[in-house]
Amino acid sequence: MEHLNLDDSIKKSKNILIITHVNPDGDALGSMIALRDLIYSHYKKKAEMMIVSKYPKMYEYLSGAKDVKHISEFDNSMVYDMVILVDVAALDRIFDAQIFYEKAMIKATIDHHKTNNYDANIKFVESEASSTGEVLFQIAENHGWKVDEKIAEAIYTAILTDTGGFRFDNTSSRALKIASKLVTAGANPKKVYKNCYESKSKNLVMFQAYCISKAEFSNDDKIAYTVVYKKDLEKFGGGEDFTEGLVEFLRAIETTEVAFILKELDNKMFKVSMRSKNIDVADVCSEFNGGGHKFAAGCVIKHNAKDAVKKLIELIKKQGV
Repeated sequence: MEHLNLDDSIKKSKNILIITHVNPDGDALGSMIALRDLIYSHYKKKAEMMIVSKYPKMYEYLSGAKDVKHISEFDNSMVYDMVILVDVAALDRIFDAQIFYEKAMIKATIDHHKTNNYDANIKFVESEASSTGEVLFQIAENHGWKVDEKIAEAIYTAILTDTGGFRFDNTSSRALKIASKLVTAGANPKKVYKNCYESKSKNLVMFQAYCISKAEFSNDDKIAYTVVYKKDLEKFGGGEDFTEGLVEFLRAIETTEVAFILKELDNKMFKVSMRSKNIDVADVCSEFNGGGHKFAAGCVIKHNAKDAVKKLIELIKKQGV
């Protein structure tokens, strides 16, 4: 695939679409909204933003939240000059939106997942970065794009959430330096933190407490996991965002080396979110065509819960846990 220049490509594109992954988190949404605003601020071009699942309520404070549209609002026959995937580790993470990417005249990706290996004309993928937000900030600086208060808030959200409030192993000195620059540019740490971590509904807190209460342990408590069924979410009136951060609670246990949650998608199909303190869980998830980062990865398993747990534990033990 022909490699193209980002600046030239944006300049010559009449219509631009930005897409992020299913069940978008703070990094995905913050980066997407910031990129949209950067393109308009510097090039005076209005890019559209697409998601393939529900917009999480907790990120509605972002200034561009109201402009993010669900895939159902788009015309499938539309061909965009340029489609940019943001925080998308693999094409199957955008489901039916793949058609827009495949038909695009110019394909681009901005990401930080080491498992990102799909083709693009323009590719900014840095696996050592804390977040896609960090990669985007570097792009903005290198291209001389101005970061105003709204953009700073969105990128700060991206970095804050993907570093777990600057607590995870990916909290590098560069990430902290960029966060400092974003605060100088107008990002309000207190406001962002409160929205991301201190604005949970009662039902969400009770749901997560319920899931943790039925957690199970293996291998001398080195492996912790819990299974989330559709009926559990229905019982608490939960949405897709109710499981966000749940696996981190299990990893935080002193004895835990690897934690994972199984979330029921359909009959005999579960989404896996896995976290580790030491081993490479991206390798574990790659066995099921998944991936991510060394200490944070995911995949989808087509088995019943009992068999899925058994297979995952076997693979984790092979990693030396």
